[in-house]
Amino acid sequence: MNSGDTAWVLASAALVLLMTPGLAFFYGGMVRAKSVLNMLMMSFVTIGIVSVLWTLYGFSVSFGLTGNGFWGGLQWAGMGEAIKGLAQNGSQLAIPNLAFSMFQLMFAIITPALISGAIADRAKFLGWAVFVTFWATLVYFPVAHWVFAFGDAQGNGAGWLAARGVEDFAGGTAVHINAGAAGLALALVLGKRNGWPKAQFRPHNLPFVMLGAGLLWFGWFGFNAGSALAANGLAALAFTNTQVATASAALGWILVERIRDGRPTSLGFASGAVAGLVAITPACAFLVPWSAILLGVLAGAICAFAVGLKYRFGFDDSLDVVGVHLVGGIVGCLFLGFFSTTKANVNGSGGAAVDGLFYGGGLNLLGNQALAASSVLLYSFTFALVIGFVINKTIGFRVDPDEEENGIDFGEHAETAYETLPSGGFRPTGALVGATKSEEVPA
Repeated sequence: MNSGDTAWVLASAALVLLMTPGLAFFYGGMVRAKSVLNMLMMSFVTIGIVSVLWTLYGFSVSFGLTGNGFWGGLQWAGMGEAIKGLAQNGSQLAIPNLAFSMFQLMFAIITPALISGAIADRAKFLGWAVFVTFWATLVYFPVAHWVFAFGDAQGNGAGWLAARGVEDFAGGTAVHINAGAAGLALALVLGKRNGWPKAQFRPHNLPFVMLGAGLLWFGWFGFNAGSALAANGLAALAFTNTQVATASAALGWILVERIRDGRPTSLGFASGAVAGLVAITPACAFLVPWSAILLGVLAGAICAFAVGLKYRFGFDDSLDVVGVHLVGGIVGCLFLGFFSTTKANVNGSGGAAVDGLFYGGGLNLLGNQALAASSVLLYSFTFALVIGFVINKTIGFRVDPDEEENGIDFGEHAETAYETLPSGGFRPTGALVGATKSEEVPA
């Protein structure tokens, strides 16, 4: 065991966990004031549900060595046996199996949390919790095996996409395309918010959005650089590419806003940064930094236009999960088919296995990347559509119109984030149950 590598992976796991509260604030600021607590809770409850499922069977299904190309088996169910020895993923790693498991758990947590933005303002909390349980089980865990599992040193137990040589360093397919496709499916199942698209659904707290984007940016260094699973040159390359792609994507988005709308916005900068983070996720270890800048600019500009697809096609993706995560994930995944390069290999510590088209590598990698993106998209969309439809027809997935109008926070949680005072001001508040007149304070 290498103590330095182990410390880096554990620290990276903590960084990735921080991304889910960061996402909660990013999404929470974008919804109306009467929906913010529900938006926060949809992310936080995912931490609870997925952590338990991961321990019971999720880690084994995702990374077990006794399965096949589509699932990992149940050798580590309950994780009693997983506490022993070093991790294996294509070769024996210099970190404990539990450290690897906890790092991958944080990916499993944030992926369904990303979906919640597509159905903001209108989903029952119980329906959401049930959806997370089934979607993580039937979609995320198997797809993580397809993409991330390289099996043992002989390749036994490798996922079918990993075995084909698909390049996805930290989750462009398994995380972002996966979540974006599911978000589209749920937006179709739950239908449009009352009044959309004519009514204005402005973000209620842009400082929350900027705070959330900052936490996501910070945590993403664990997401990407931590995926090297060692404190080495590959981690440094992933770190560098993550930074420059994110910065250039934010600039690309606000440049589009300046040309199209006449002025850049804080929401645009934050959204552009997230689009860059999404696009560089699969590519961060396979590019040289100048091409990471190019990817960032493309992702920021393309996603700035892609968020308008919901108006063109009539689906209500509340917080642009499709436009940012699905489209951004596809852009990053396919970009590798052109700009992946073995020149990015660092000190013998991994990196690109083959060159992309731009470096004379032919069309093989681009074909593999397209296969990975399309197969994950179709699988996730289909299962999310079925799971969401069944939930909606049984326990119900959408709140009733009155609850949606009066405020989903109070209807689902008996709480509001802000309490309006007679003077017209407001103050933060907790549960309203049992609140008295004497608790009021001046605005």
